[in-house]
Amino acid sequence: MAPGADRACPEGPGTPDSGMPGSRDARSRPAGGRERPKFRCPRPPGLLGCRGYDDEGDGLAVFGCADCGTVLTAAVSEVALPIHLSATHWETLHPPLLEAGTYAVDPEPNGPPWRRWEEAVAEEAAGRGIFAPVGALSDGPTDTVLLAPGDLRGTGLILERADGYCMGIDGRAGPNLACLGCGLPVGTRMDDCGQWQLVRLLPHALVRLPGPPERPVMAWSRLPADGALWHGLSEFRDIPAGVALAHLVVAARGGPVEPAPGPVAELLGPTIAALLPPGAGAKRLDLAGPGYGEPAADLLLVPVHPQTGAVWRPGRGAVAVPVEASFWAELAFPVHRTRLPVVGGLPAGVERDDPLPLFWRSRYWPSRDAFRYTLARMPAVREPWLRAASARARAWY
Repeated sequence: MAPGADRACPEGPGTPDSGMPGSRDARSRPAGGRERPKFRCPRPPGLLGCRGYDDEGDGLAVFGCADCGTVLTAAVSEVALPIHLSATHWETLHPPLLEAGTYAVDPEPNGPPWRRWEEAVAEEAAGRGIFAPVGALSDGPTDTVLLAPGDLRGTGLILERADGYCMGIDGRAGPNLACLGCGLPVGTRMDDCGQWQLVRLLPHALVRLPGPPERPVMAWSRLPADGALWHGLSEFRDIPAGVALAHLVVAARGGPVEPAPGPVAELLGPTIAALLPPGAGAKRLDLAGPGYGEPAADLLLVPVHPQTGAVWRPGRGAVAVPVEASFWAELAFPVHRTRLPVVGGLPAGVERDDPLPLFWRSRYWPSRDAFRYTLARMPAVREPWLRAASARARAWY
């Protein structure tokens, strides 16, 4: 089930429409009794490919081997594709990209064979949703299923393909995981430094098996207090910040932007000043979302639902700028740090400036790689004013 389509967020202020239910093909049941999804391809095979398994299901997904039916995963719930996939921190060991018990589908081709951008045709790249030069184009499979490594079952490493650059496996040789039941290559494990720890399962090697009931979709009202937003990616906040800035530049159409005082100005203000020219008639930028309210502004940074991928919609006429949920929560509800005792307090004059302001170890800059990755996938990047903003990204450092 695609995020944001059939699994709509519970109704409430700022809730988007429920999506387009549509009718789906019923799953077929072979003579052996095991449910085997019917092959459905919503678009012609070719440039973008299609999933080899039917993604329709009433509960959590359990993926099995398409050849022998061996269970390959724990029961997992589909979530929106993490935008952290758009960049990494080089020469750094990364945590798992996805939380345990979840999976996401990456619609873009991934893995070998690769081609340099100079070898591609612009129309072909645009057909893939890429409108500006990138380092290389993959001709690998589309719609790969992304998992946390701990949710993998019934597989073993193909040792002759377990190559890497430094401290782990990087998937350069293609699928390196095989089904223990029949030996079919079913996916790729990646955990080298400078890469997110994840498993990519090949769609044509999978069937979806019956699973337990689906977990409920989190209501918008729970978003500010949900502990799942803080599951270890806070040190990579520069990546969602870079993605948000790309959406902001497009929403502002390259014009001047004035961020509201507070966390938005402190974290994003210097980069906004480097990207967008100053001038009269600047559009005001502020935060809005569940539990925060909707201040008067031209542009509003709003959260993206972590399960469905739906964007919180403001009720007024402001333009919504989508922001990854955990980064939005950090901006909207900064963690209050204090050294004061819980009981009793301190003598007068001792507490002085508590709580102390937060100081970054170095000047904070959003990820330039994530910014360019996101812009390259927006048709507006072909406009001269947006190309100029992209070129100014070099001034970040």
